[in-house]
Amino acid sequence: MDEKLQKVLARAGYGSRRVMETWISAGRIKVNGAIAGLGDRVGPDDKILVDGKKLAANTAIEVPQRILLYNKPIGEICTRDDPEGRKTVFDNLPELHHARWVVIGRLDINTSGLLLFTTDGELANRLMHPSSQVEREYAVRVLGDVSPEMIAAMHEGVMLEDGKARFTDIQYFAGENSNHWYHVVILEGRNREVRRLWESQGVRVSRLKRVRFGNIFIPSQISVGRYCELGGKEARDLYHIAGLKYRPTKKPVMRRSISSKKSSASFPRKNTRPKSGR
Repeated sequence: MDEKLQKVLARAGYGSRRVMETWISAGRIKVNGAIAGLGDRVGPDDKILVDGKKLAANTAIEVPQRILLYNKPIGEICTRDDPEGRKTVFDNLPELHHARWVVIGRLDINTSGLLLFTTDGELANRLMHPSSQVEREYAVRVLGDVSPEMIAAMHEGVMLEDGKARFTDIQYFAGENSNHWYHVVILEGRNREVRRLWESQGVRVSRLKRVRFGNIFIPSQISVGRYCELGGKEARDLYHIAGLKYRPTKKPVMRRSISSKKSSASFPRKNTRPKSGR
């Protein structure tokens, strides 16, 4: 069955449907030798060129899509190319043919932890959209005293420069002296949202690590600078959250060290989440 061209390109990993519509309008896509137009539909036998490069036959329609989990170190940025020449999270990901890794959400340069990539642009778009309400959990070390009133304010919601923001859950984890660890959960991925919420209460975030995205936690064996490919129930659940059909891959699961350096960071670890600190 034929599908909309922008949907096929998005699923092939080039970007969201909206971005693909702009590419089509700009004349960057050809179908069977002719410049494509908005509204065009394609099937498995059509020949698609993206900026002159061929999209593999059936790639976006029949080939199973892939999801990669990466334990991001501090110091890497979440863009493909950086004018300043800084290291990016894409630098050491496995190479793909006729597809590309799309990051699902971002982490700033000073934040470490769980980062997901996929070759399925539609999956990425769905999971990043605010309407998806996907939980993101962070381990946060804050510097300063935290009162019950401050916790209540961040639960209730704080007005930031880009709108109201709140944590749906805040749990005290551990601490000593003026450093205290909390686990917090948000349902959005706005720029520096976790840091800004804490800063609104007059305390500074000195360490921040994402430990969960939706149903996905960082496996204990995937240390900082390592990645693995997701499959089975984890991948199926992500597709279910996004309202998409999961097409399981037959490729072997990848687990590879990206960096030989061991992280000096010491984040609290626990097999089960602590009881609510509300």
